[in-house]
Amino acid sequence: MKPSINNHGLTTFLKNELSEGTVKTYLYEIEKFKKHYKNPEKLSYQNLMEYVEYLRKSYTPQSVKRTVYAIKKYYDYLVETGKIKTNIAGNIRIKDGKENPIQLQELLTEKELKKLLEPREERYPILEKRNQIIMSLLVNQALLVGDIEKLKIEDLDLQNAKIKVQKSGITNSRILDLKAEQILLFYQYLQEEREKLERQKTSFFLLNKLGSAITKDDINYLVSTYQKGFTKKLTSVKIRQSVIKLKLDQGENLRKVQYFAGHKHADTTEKYRETGIDALQTAINQFHPIK
Repeated sequence: MKPSINNHGLTTFLKNELSEGTVKTYLYEIEKFKKHYKNPEKLSYQNLMEYVEYLRKSYTPQSVKRTVYAIKKYYDYLVETGKIKTNIAGNIRIKDGKENPIQLQELLTEKELKKLLEPREERYPILEKRNQIIMSLLVNQALLVGDIEKLKIEDLDLQNAKIKVQKSGITNSRILDLKAEQILLFYQYLQEEREKLERQKTSFFLLNKLGSAITKDDINYLVSTYQKGFTKKLTSVKIRQSVIKLKLDQGENLRKVQYFAGHKHADTTEKYRETGIDALQTAINQFHPIK
């Protein structure tokens, strides 16, 4: 029988950005960890590494990594709720087993990203500007669908061309610049479409055709409707990854890109940086794999 966690706060915290399946997996791994150590708030880094060694005796490298990811999230939650001051699991790096790097060669080019911003005829004209805003936030600010879902009108500072992105379970809060063309689009949407869509007073910025706050599913569906114009698999995550990589390719400072993306650790951003040799190796692996 699988262990269960009756912790609504932790579940809500994980659901901020993780899929339902991943949340269930992480809760399962966290409960196992908590049964092994009765007072996880009092553990040291050395205790955690001892647990990793314990796991290695019975589990595959991929399973060990998954458990470590779950524990890191759990300690993020403990920091978030003030139970501990620092995440002692944050520096754990598991190098055993084959790495699963971002497939840089499969990301979108600058030209392909710009294609996503081109106006198109919409099935529901009242959603035209809203859909353009969503695609602009994915391409210009590399937001996660959860970031877009949670946006509120008070997060917009159109006068100063800024947008505030709230902290999530996997990203830091940040204030990002808006493009000039986005400002006009946002104003038009707020004064025209949104007023017609809103049925009950709400502070959420983006609404669906029923007048409710937009959901992650709404956003992912919108992205899927652009697939027919691309040969590469198109997802909101791939758009985000492509934007981050493009910024690094164009020579932007690593720390600035880390802030832009909301990454909690610089090494997360570093994964998007590819040298000429790396590019050659990924191409060889993709087209001429050694069997």
